[in-house]
Amino acid sequence: MKIYTFLLAAFLILNFNSYPDIINVPEDQPSIQLGIDAAEEGDTVVVAPGTYYENIFFRGKNIVLTSRYYETGDLSFIASTIINGSQPADEDTASCILVINGEDSTAIIQGFTITGGKGTAWKDEHSSGTYREGGGIFTAFSSPVIQNNIIINNEAVDKLGLASAGGGAIRCGDGNPKILNNIIKDNKGRYGAGIVLNWCGAAVKNNIITGNTGGRDYGGGGIWMNKSNGLSRIIENNTIVYNHSNSDGGGILLYTNTTATLRNNIVFNNSASARAQISLRSGASASVSYCDIEGGWNGEGNIDADPLMDTSSCMLNIELSPCIDAGSPDTIYNDPEDPANQGLAEFPSLGNTRSDMGAFGGPGRDLFPEIITSVKSVSVSTIPDQFHIYQNYPNPFNPSTKIKFDISEPGFTSLKVFDVLGLQITELVNSYLQAGSYEIDFNASGIPSGVYFYKLSLKNYSETKKMLLLR
Repeated sequence: MKIYTFLLAAFLILNFNSYPDIINVPEDQPSIQLGIDAAEEGDTVVVAPGTYYENIFFRGKNIVLTSRYYETGDLSFIASTIINGSQPADEDTASCILVINGEDSTAIIQGFTITGGKGTAWKDEHSSGTYREGGGIFTAFSSPVIQNNIIINNEAVDKLGLASAGGGAIRCGDGNPKILNNIIKDNKGRYGAGIVLNWCGAAVKNNIITGNTGGRDYGGGGIWMNKSNGLSRIIENNTIVYNHSNSDGGGILLYTNTTATLRNNIVFNNSASARAQISLRSGASASVSYCDIEGGWNGEGNIDADPLMDTSSCMLNIELSPCIDAGSPDTIYNDPEDPANQGLAEFPSLGNTRSDMGAFGGPGRDLFPEIITSVKSVSVSTIPDQFHIYQNYPNPFNPSTKIKFDISEPGFTSLKVFDVLGLQITELVNSYLQAGSYEIDFNASGIPSGVYFYKLSLKNYSETKKMLLLR
């Protein structure tokens, strides 16, 4: 009996210790790096909101690194949990996050704002040169999942004593990462200001890639790709807009015999000295289908039409965008169906269930933070009981007035101003908003005196009020 009891206790101890742990930062460990150092295979490191001035190494551990976003999907945790890599101990190891020791797809980075990184000096595995790469995230010989982050204001531009610098937001080499549902914005690189994929496979899906600039050495504003090492490279349902290259490939550049499959993307309003949207160099090729590409591109289902989207959120105009239901008709790419409306897509996808082009379409689409840019939140701590739009104030007004409204449920919200003839003067809001109270300014400079109407619309609710402009 004593032997049996001893063996049972040993079995329970071994199995208890094998369960994944949750390590909370800063409750259990004061820094993210110490949380990772304390973690074992399969553990989860959960980071509370705050700004962490750290440059993080995964150290070969297949763990989940996440903000509290993972608990409920609350987007506010992404914006409020910040990894800032601007204070490195070594200026040549200044990426915010390093994943360089063979980590696999169970290594996950999720739910952060990643900013301030300046890249890591790294001897290229396939040449004699040393490059500064991966301002935000640097991966090598690894295949992590990078999802639901804001990767913003990082850079890889300092080439002093080096061959070049690239991958302002993310650099991946010799692995097979998944880059999903991220906002990749306002990063800089001498090539590949947004993403560099070098000798690796990749799945890059449902990202908003915008405002990234550079490309002066080897081109590429949004995504820069070199050889894929025999692995598949899928670029699917991304919105790639307003990126710039001082060379070519403002949106996407494929280099040196590389190949990639591009499907259901929006590649529009990028700029470069040549081939602003997509550039193929040195024997590169791409299979491109069901994409909206400015200037056009040969391939099944491709279109060349203004996507008509909100410039702040990249959400498609629900009434007019040609990208709604224009992705691949193959049902494996369908948008999720709205449980309450059979045959219709569930928001943030629009229209029917056929895939929308861009980041809000396809089976993996999700909501993004930073949707609200044109309105000022005045109270989101208490959710209103009902939809309501208030009388503008002051009223009468000249030339500016404020319009306040409450929405009790999240949804795509429109606030429009009309004249007495019913002609639309302006649209003040055209975005997905969370439940809460909001106010915006309406400046009527240049509009004649008179009676005007403003209309709030959300789901099945709409309400109109009158205001008076007096000069």
